[in-house]
Amino acid sequence: MPDILILYYSRNGATAELARQAARGVESVPGMNVRLRTVPPVATLIEVASPPVPESGAPYAGHQDLTECAGLLLGSPTRFGNMAAPLKHFLDGTSSLWLSGALAGKPAGVFTSTQTQHGGQETTLLSMMLPLLHHGMYLVGLPYTESALSTTRGGGSPYGASHVAGQARADTQQTRLSDEEAHLARLLGKRVAELAAKIARR
Repeated sequence: MPDILILYYSRNGATAELARQAARGVESVPGMNVRLRTVPPVATLIEVASPPVPESGAPYAGHQDLTECAGLLLGSPTRFGNMAAPLKHFLDGTSSLWLSGALAGKPAGVFTSTQTQHGGQETTLLSMMLPLLHHGMYLVGLPYTESALSTTRGGGSPYGASHVAGQARADTQQTRLSDEEAHLARLLGKRVAELAAKIARR
C-alpha cells in the first residue's frame, strides 16, 4: 500500500498537531498509508549533536522516506515568514534526489503554524513550495469550494493548511486547533492522498 510521507518540524507542538490531522485525512482514502517523520533541530555549536533517534514523537526522516513515498505533506512553524531552519537544512541536502528525479511527478501539500494572525503564514507556505517545484512535484492546495476557507477566523489558506496559536499563556493550550483549522488540515491530507492514488492507478 502506498505511503504518504508527512514530514514536519515542530517546536511547541502546533505543527505536529496539524500533521496528525493531515494524517487522518490521508487515512480516510482507501489504500493509502501514512508515514510520519520529523527532522532534528539544527545546532549552532559543532560539538552539539542530536541523538540518532528522537526521545519521543515521529522518527527522523531520511532520503529513503522521500524516494519511497507516493506523496508528501511538508510542515513547518513560521520563522520570520520562512520555513524553520531544521526543515530547510534537510531539504538542502536532497540534491541527489533532484539529480535522479526521485520526487518528480509526486503530489505534495504544505502546512504551517504561527503565533500571530499576520505572522507570515502564506509566505512560509510559499517558501516550502519552492524546493518542491524544483523537485518537479505537483502542488496541492485548498480550493475555495471548501466553505471553511471563508469562515475560518484562525488559519487556513488556498496555499495550504495552517494554525494561529495566539498569544501563549500558562493556562492556555497553544497546540489546540480550531475546528476549521483541523478540518482544513484533514482535507489537505485527503487531497494529496487522492491525487497520489489516481497517479498510482495510471
